[in-house]
Amino acid sequence: MSLLTVGTVAFDSIETPFGKVDKVIGGAATYILWAASYFNRDLQLVSIIGDDWPNEEIMALQQRGVDTRGLQIKEGEKSFFWSGRYHDNMNQRDTLVTDLNVLADFDPALPEGYQNTPYVMLGNLTPEIQMAVIKQMEQRPKLIALDTMNFWMDVAMESLLQVIKEIDVLIINDEEARQLSGEYSLMKSALKIFTLGPKYLVIKKGEHGALLFHEHDVFFAPALPLLEVKDPTGAGDTFAGGFMGYIAESDDVSFQNMKRALIYGSAMASFCVEEFSLDRLQGVTEQELDDRVGQFKRLVHFDI
Repeated sequence: MSLLTVGTVAFDSIETPFGKVDKVIGGAATYILWAASYFNRDLQLVSIIGDDWPNEEIMALQQRGVDTRGLQIKEGEKSFFWSGRYHDNMNQRDTLVTDLNVLADFDPALPEGYQNTPYVMLGNLTPEIQMAVIKQMEQRPKLIALDTMNFWMDVAMESLLQVIKEIDVLIINDEEARQLSGEYSLMKSALKIFTLGPKYLVIKKGEHGALLFHEHDVFFAPALPLLEVKDPTGAGDTFAGGFMGYIAESDDVSFQNMKRALIYGSAMASFCVEEFSLDRLQGVTEQELDDRVGQFKRLVHFDI
């Protein structure tokens, strides 16, 4: 089944303890769609770029099954740009530059055929843009997932809560779950967040894996121990893309299937962090993906 993704398509400049790259391809929607394309080739993009965006990158997405009719291109304007520097522990980073450029006036418009998409992934953007996409849907999608961050909790909590009422799956990290709920215990956080609207909650814990909550059920997916992590930028979006791409392709929104999706999302994120930008994510083979999922299975399997 088709998956609609709204999010940023952007340029990044990134510095980590393992290197530095300038003006490379990034953006939440970019990572989400590349990860999702390993499971699903019926994908739709809603975003905005300037005329500085490389046409070959658009063509690369199209070749992965992405319908780009919802990608607005503003002539004479620049694409969204973000620059950041990671600390030695790779878990903290400093934002150096954020140039909204075309994103400042982004008004998402869903082309014909997008309004009835059964699966929707709302990437990290302003709550107003996320709500604008929801309101354009002609019928309630089978599943709507939302990724957000603490910044929107700080500056747009009221709008964010309105969007959260409309979704099925909320994807946030542990710090954001605590901020949103006001609870330190992640179990208590989940119960509090469920009262806001979502049926499912995914709490990402970075190098310590991810938790999936539904009612009173909990599932944990570990993060795969890696020999080398070069760039964590986009890992969360890659995780979300793998997670939603698998669910949309299998067309199964049960808790059991979401557990599998959590593993596939974690597997995709493990590839993402091995190189800067999309360098690793764009070259994953089917065999590599199968092998990595097998590593996850061996990591958690035991007999009693």
